[in-house]
Amino acid sequence: MAAQMELSLNKTFARNDCANRQVASSSSQAVRGVCARNDTRQKTVFTKALSRKQVKCSAMTESAADVKRVFNFSAGPAMLPVDVLEEAQADMLDWNGSGMSVMEMSHRGKEFLSIANKAEADLRSLLNIPETYKVLFVQGGASSQFSAIPLNLLTSEETIDVVVTGSWSKKAAAEMKKYCKVNVCAKPDSFTSIPPVAEWSLSPESKYVYFCANETIEGVEFKEDPLCEGKTLIADVSSNFLSKPINVENYGIVYGGVQKNIGPAGMAIVIVKESLLGSARADCPAMMDYKIAADNDSMYNTPPCWTMYMCGLVFAKLLREGGLEGMQERNQEKCKLVYDAIGDSNSFYNCPVDPAVQSCMNIPFTLADAELDKPFISEAAEQGLVTLKGHRSVGGMRASVYNAMPKEGCQKLADFMKDFQAKHA
Repeated sequence: MAAQMELSLNKTFARNDCANRQVASSSSQAVRGVCARNDTRQKTVFTKALSRKQVKCSAMTESAADVKRVFNFSAGPAMLPVDVLEEAQADMLDWNGSGMSVMEMSHRGKEFLSIANKAEADLRSLLNIPETYKVLFVQGGASSQFSAIPLNLLTSEETIDVVVTGSWSKKAAAEMKKYCKVNVCAKPDSFTSIPPVAEWSLSPESKYVYFCANETIEGVEFKEDPLCEGKTLIADVSSNFLSKPINVENYGIVYGGVQKNIGPAGMAIVIVKESLLGSARADCPAMMDYKIAADNDSMYNTPPCWTMYMCGLVFAKLLREGGLEGMQERNQEKCKLVYDAIGDSNSFYNCPVDPAVQSCMNIPFTLADAELDKPFISEAAEQGLVTLKGHRSVGGMRASVYNAMPKEGCQKLADFMKDFQAKHA
């Protein structure tokens, strides 16, 4: 890394030195004198900067071996790929020889525009997004879309069908009721299963069917697109975003927060069919108007630049590693290790979710003896397995095994579960 930093500084100095010489060759003696003094100052500044960077880099390199990374099973914000973090670390002070961190760049500048354009192009490649869809990088997280969707698509008298299969779709339905009529077309007695489409009570007046593709808290996941004839699907894919291929053309809108499977918190991605733009209500805030966002390439105001950059690094990594087909295969292998540990425990552990809809991303489970919950969490943490406590509304445990969780983490958790059972059964 020290060599990269020195090269970057030398390139920057060379550009500034060349600029000074160009000015000096065509200017007065007084100007040439100023350039000469600037030249000397720059050499001093860059020499000192290089020295500081080398010292810092040396310290980072020496401490890297001492860094102890844990397996973080948080439901979000969640793990990021280590190689992506390292790439961001290397770019922190000087992105691509620009002399700036991404966090310092103007979102209108050519440097950041190249980052944003590549991120969108890579996401389109990953999901095979047609040109008839717009990709929006928006602030406010996924929950803001509970309001944005009806404000962009529906009048106060129109109806949207909502499938309530867990906490997040329940919250979406409650928020949408502020702006339009909501028909809860399906809701299981407990959030451990998904009713088949044939049993949904769809409104004849609705154009849209909304559902949450993966319920983060309860751990239920749609395994197929719930196609409804004559209806346009809208999906919240926050917690299984880019975990597997989807057919975008089956949807009017696909959206999700990025802090689980893709990048740092602070942004949502909305993929919206172009024909749905331009119908926002008069009371729709400009920041929630999809057409305004699309017309301004997601830069109606300053976007979450750092998050967009980090997501772009993850998109590029996924493309390098076989795309979403490869990611789906790895995710299925990972979650199977944990589900097998539960299933083979002779009811010491239990997952309440119908096996047909068990999530590949979020695995809730309980212990037969709730008194063992605290020891389980404590002993797991000692093994570097952290953030396993279940959501406060559900209890028990929850292992979130998003894309960035390596197979080794799931294997270590499965081994720990078996050892813990042997010790406490």
